Amino acid sequence: MTAPEPELAQPGEVAFLDGQGHELRQVHRRLNRFRMRYKFAIDEVTTKIAILREEFEEAYDHSPIEHVRSRLKSPDSLFAKAAKRGADGSLDAIAESVLDIAGVRVVCPFVSDVYWIKDMLTRQSDVTVLEVEDYIATPKPNGYRSLHLTIEVPVFLSDRTENVPVELQIRTIAMDFWASVEHSIYYKYDATVPHGLLEELTDAARIAADLDARMTQLRAEVRDLDQPPA
Repeated sequence: MTAPEPELAQPGEVAFLDGQGHELRQVHRRLNRFRMRYKFAIDEVTTKIAILREEFEEAYDHSPIEHVRSRLKSPDSLFAKAAKRGADGSLDAIAESVLDIAGVRVVCPFVSDVYWIKDMLTRQSDVTVLEVEDYIATPKPNGYRSLHLTIEVPVFLSDRTENVPVELQIRTIAMDFWASVEHSIYYKYDATVPHGLLEELTDAARIAADLDARMTQLRAEVRDLDQPPA
């Protein structure tokens, strides 16, 4: 038995499909260009941090930067957050309502380093501070601690300069470890974490804060030993 011939699309259908494909490619291209400027903003900020890190490693007795991570929101995450904030689907509305599309996290050995890095970065003439949320001075109810800044940096493109926001998180190693564990637990339980486990997390946050305080005290004692007698 001969297999039936496949149906051929009619000329009008071909034109419709080609038009759809062209439109989708245009949307994809616009979205990529939109996200590209945030990727470049991450590059600008991480370059600034790398320069500070290298300077301190060469010129001083320790570096206030342990490691640096960055992330660019995926399109799905980007549109979900924009919808949650009531923004329409336009890229301009998304840019106005979502300021953490680009994110950089700096992890430091000591609490004093957190504020040191913040001061050194925000003193730079091309960095504009839009918002500061100090969850170290005032931790969240669950014990989360970190210094959050929304900063704006210029991105120099071929035909224009754009000021692009970047969310900057600065925290200690202990804070980062706690936050990583907390994120994994919330992911595993799909954000519905048992009450007992939440209490354990809050208690662990207190222990992490105590560890930061003790390590700061130990460093101060070691530095006092290094000072020559009067």
